[in-house]
Amino acid sequence: EARTRTRRSAQAHAAVALLDDHGDRTLPELRAAGVDTQTARWLESIDVVTLTERAVERHPLEHFAVTRRPPAYLLPAQEAAAGAISSAIEARRAEAFLLYGVTGSGKTEVYLEALDVCVRGGRRAIVMVPEIALTPQTIRRFRERFDRVAVLHSGLTDGERFDQWHGIASGEYDVVIGSRSAVFAPQPDLGLIILDEEHEWTYKQHDAQPRYHARDVALELASRKSAAVVFGSATPDVGSFELASRGAYTLLELPERVRPVAGADGGVRPETSAAMPEIAVVDLRDELRAGNTGMFSATLNEAIRRALAAEEQVILFLNRRGLAGHVQCRDCGHVPACSSCAVALTYHRQYDRLVCHQCNRHWRLPTTCKQCGSPRIRLLGVGVEKVEAEAARVFPHARLLRWDRDVTRGRHAHEQILASFLAHDADILIGTQMLAKGLDMPSVTLVGVVNADVGLHLPDFRSGERTFQLLTQVAGRAGRGERHGRVIIQTYTPEHYAIDAAARYDYEGFAAAELDARRWAGYPPFARLVRLTLAHANPRFAREDAMRVQRALSQRRAEIGSDVEVVGPSPAYVPRVRGRWRWQLLLRGRDPAALVRDFVLPPNWVVDVDPVSLL
Repeated sequence: EARTRTRRSAQAHAAVALLDDHGDRTLPELRAAGVDTQTARWLESIDVVTLTERAVERHPLEHFAVTRRPPAYLLPAQEAAAGAISSAIEARRAEAFLLYGVTGSGKTEVYLEALDVCVRGGRRAIVMVPEIALTPQTIRRFRERFDRVAVLHSGLTDGERFDQWHGIASGEYDVVIGSRSAVFAPQPDLGLIILDEEHEWTYKQHDAQPRYHARDVALELASRKSAAVVFGSATPDVGSFELASRGAYTLLELPERVRPVAGADGGVRPETSAAMPEIAVVDLRDELRAGNTGMFSATLNEAIRRALAAEEQVILFLNRRGLAGHVQCRDCGHVPACSSCAVALTYHRQYDRLVCHQCNRHWRLPTTCKQCGSPRIRLLGVGVEKVEAEAARVFPHARLLRWDRDVTRGRHAHEQILASFLAHDADILIGTQMLAKGLDMPSVTLVGVVNADVGLHLPDFRSGERTFQLLTQVAGRAGRGERHGRVIIQTYTPEHYAIDAAARYDYEGFAAAELDARRWAGYPPFARLVRLTLAHANPRFAREDAMRVQRALSQRRAEIGSDVEVVGPSPAYVPRVRGRWRWQLLLRGRDPAALVRDFVLPPNWVVDVDPVSLL
């Protein structure tokens, strides 16, 4: 007891001294100084200190320092686009705009000008980006113009999200920036909604209820609030482009790439002479015939060497995680697969494990074959980790940085990687689709697409469109600064219309070909889809239940005289995930949702209206 009194007395003196020197302190600050909570409460009981509760806002942008910049000077096309959007805001007219501009055409400056009109008119806005990776760069650009900016995305703590939500609802912020869930932000007097990179499939929540698309929610919200909504992209969803062609959206075009130049008055002046990066397509079949079995073609190898010698930065893109796509026994051919999912395991050197990309379970890399006992185990296929290893071997003096899902699990990992590359702490940035998300990296002069065919031949009607979008977007990362850019696309199918159109920057030609194909096949935007998916632990039950639902829906279709086509059932693209067997049905027609609107599905079925993928 005496020892306790002595310790309390020492802590009490330390607490009083700290408060005398520094004023009010929080309990965590007292604990850091060696004063426990019990001592603080004892000091309160003898009227030496007063303990009070005070609401402290947890603001995720508290340490996000920016320098205010004056508005940029706009080119005529930018002025026209911003003027059209501003007119709708000022008239309180619900109107949807498709802002279609080549990569680097200054879409963000149009957003900023429209936001300025919105805020000066006493209204508020929501700005959405498709990936959390884009949020820091977007925040920086927008906070250079606006003080009252909130942020909403999955990287916030629960406390930060609560405080931001409360502040938004209280009208404390003019602009909310976030990912797709930001569309539900309780902004009072909403005047403008912006979806940047509107083509991105991540705007659809497809893996949990409610299955919504932020684009659809934004349109409904704009209608109810008499607000303008802007969908911006260099590669719009062909469905959006078709709607704009029919007049459902107002089409605004920015056909020229803009290179910003600092003016004498501190403002930023646009310059239109910036050319799009030159794109070269390398046929990998020719490389093989010439005896080159390496990952980099002679053209790409030489281009990387030239860029490094000029102290320029390089992006190498491959849309596949891991080091090797699968592992195979060279004697019996056995390929290790996940015990819970019907997929081969991918080897990740970062973890030194085989990983299932469906359920994320890990296994050690076997030293002998499970089937025949052979030690001749081979890693097959190429992932982004293998690109990193090969780049380190071929260019040993280059500083490398990798950007994919496996290295961005930390809270600020995206921001740290981007900041490091922008500070030129690395010469070559190697990554997956995160690199094609509208990032601005002025020192990048070369983009190399290691294999453009990844994802091109998947059994999904959108695979060609996604390949075109990825190639065009990642190509747009080159040449955004003072130096001209170059892009090298490696492929085994250079004749494919998606790759050919991307290499020519021919979005309209691609969209025409894609829309013709979909019109003939009966796919969106010329029909709507509903995907019904069943998952069950018993494979026989899953198949039989899928057949039962198909028969019931076909009967209902006949009874109501619907023109909706019932396709299937069939096993899903990945037929088993987490131990559950998956079957699917596809409803296709003008209003397929009507067929299931009053239809009671058995348990374990999921309904996805307007799915973004059939895989």
